[in-house]
Amino acid sequence: MSTDFRVMTSGAFTAAHLALIPAVEQLTGKKVVTVTTSIGTGETSIPNRLKRGEQTDLVIVADPVLRQFIADGLVQADGATVIARSMIGFAVRAGTPDPRIRTAEDLKRVLLAAKAIGYSASESGKYFTTELAQRLGIAEQVLPKSRLIGGGERVGTVIARGELDFGFQQISELLPVEGLAHITPLPPELQKVSNFAAGIARTSSDPALAAKVIAFLASPANAATLRATGLEPVG
Repeated sequence: MSTDFRVMTSGAFTAAHLALIPAVEQLTGKKVVTVTTSIGTGETSIPNRLKRGEQTDLVIVADPVLRQFIADGLVQADGATVIARSMIGFAVRAGTPDPRIRTAEDLKRVLLAAKAIGYSASESGKYFTTELAQRLGIAEQVLPKSRLIGGGERVGTVIARGELDFGFQQISELLPVEGLAHITPLPPELQKVSNFAAGIARTSSDPALAAKVIAFLASPANAATLRATGLEPVG
């Protein structure tokens, strides 16, 4: 049996995952190996790694994505559990004035004025490109100047490099990035809260142990860590 406990997690849960590695290693008696932190579409993304049959024990992604993995036979249905909630936020480069977005009209104004907008390949990006821009009535103006950030790179990293002047991502993915400022949730009337869930991979070498880790991640004992990394506990 493997001496490693292998985890694939999307970016939204990455900071919490990294913070909880020591506790998970103590629980499992195994070394935690972070296989990938990219949901994306590239060859090293979670979907493609699972489809290739790469061995892993635990998969943590947005709940709708996990349900699709279960339907595709890549993740076991038994044990799948929502472990955290995540909100979408935005950020600008450090040194940039606060865009002062508090309402939908504020966001509309900033997006129309922005020269380059970034979004991710995950839930926040899908929401921005298929719902948010349309709700604001500015899709035709803002989508052509918006850029998909993929390949495992974070939107915040590209903002910090100065290649974007505004970007959307899950707050838990923006917070760890150096060189950002004014990381702020979307206005309440536009916010979309996503559930993130953990499931046992079809290729797990120890499904019972993976189930034990899922129960641990969902436990109230980790609420403070989730909040500190930009997530909300379930319940």
